[in-house]
Amino acid sequence: MIISMSKILCITNRRLCRDAFSQRLSRIAAAHPAGIILREKDLSAPDYEALAREALAICAAQGTPCILHSFVDVAISLHAQAIHLPLPLLRTMSPQDKACFSVLGASCHCVEDAVEAEALGCTYITAGHIFATDCKKGLPGRGLDFLQTVCRAVTIPVYAIGGIGPENIHLVHHAGATGACVMSGIMNAQNEAAFLKELE
Repeated sequence: MIISMSKILCITNRRLCRDAFSQRLSRIAAAHPAGIILREKDLSAPDYEALAREALAICAAQGTPCILHSFVDVAISLHAQAIHLPLPLLRTMSPQDKACFSVLGASCHCVEDAVEAEALGCTYITAGHIFATDCKKGLPGRGLDFLQTVCRAVTIPVYAIGGIGPENIHLVHHAGATGACVMSGIMNAQNEAAFLKELE
């Protein structure tokens, strides 16, 4: 397996793609981010399973971690090693289900969320949204002070999310984040590898 030095998690949103989703996913995987979170929550469980099966194969071929999202039963049935959950879902997850995964992430929106996620067994968290973003129209970002407080409150890696690009990623690292998440930027990039390079 290729060991990536990237500190960027790429989050999918197939509705933002102007080209075939599987082709874009292949190009992102080939650029070797820290991981790809397959976040397609609008799908039914059977449809998500079909997409996840394809995504896991694409990522495995490139040695890029594929992190499934929300569908715990699907992830277990596919023997996925990594899953990312909203905190309410994480709270309901059994110890037996948690044991199926070597990587467990959660989305956190306050310091208390972050502390709880770590106590519930997460190996990393995302924290945001940090800057204003089209994904959260009209909502101001929580800011760098918030991110710094979260990073100091936990011992697991924190990935900042929300409005992060080449022009401000150094600020999230300075605040103590391990890395950052990108979605619209990577889904719309003309050259995925070049985009990720800009974030290094």
